[in-house]
Amino acid sequence: MRPTRLITPEDAPVLAELLRANRDFLAPWEPVRSESYFTVAGQRAVAVCALAMYEQGLTAPRVILDEAGQVAGRVNLNDIVRGAFQSASVGYWLSAAANGRGLATAAVRDMVRVAFGELGLHRVEAGTLLHNLRSQRVLERCGFVRFGVAPSYLNIAGKWQDHALYQLLKDHLP
Repeated sequence: MRPTRLITPEDAPVLAELLRANRDFLAPWEPVRSESYFTVAGQRAVAVCALAMYEQGLTAPRVILDEAGQVAGRVNLNDIVRGAFQSASVGYWLSAAANGRGLATAAVRDMVRVAFGELGLHRVEAGTLLHNLRSQRVLERCGFVRFGVAPSYLNIAGKWQDHALYQLLKDHLP
């Protein structure tokens, strides 16, 4: 069984429940979200929008599956750029209960396979908060190399925060 699969609108109820149950756990790592984001309707809208962007070749929105095949989080290739760049960024989250079991590492490895195999990209980038050591370890286990720090990179938890930047190049796969 693959560790990820394409998101569907039918995933909305389980995603909404995971997000509500893990709201405090995820809050330090996520942008501030509206209340509607945590509802089934909100997650259905997120999925429909992500699938429309997928059809345009702009993103690869997937859910992370646990050992039993149940949805445990999300992983995305975002901002797919073609032309001379051939790059995308990867982002992911897991429920608290799913942490520490290798699911994020398996999901990121699967997304690297999608990026370099199915999509033919040259580069995948990721950014983490400077103090998010667990996420940095996931990226490093997948072969990503830290290449810099971006000051005030993303608005996370209500404030602009610095991020460590990582990348993996197709010709540098471990």
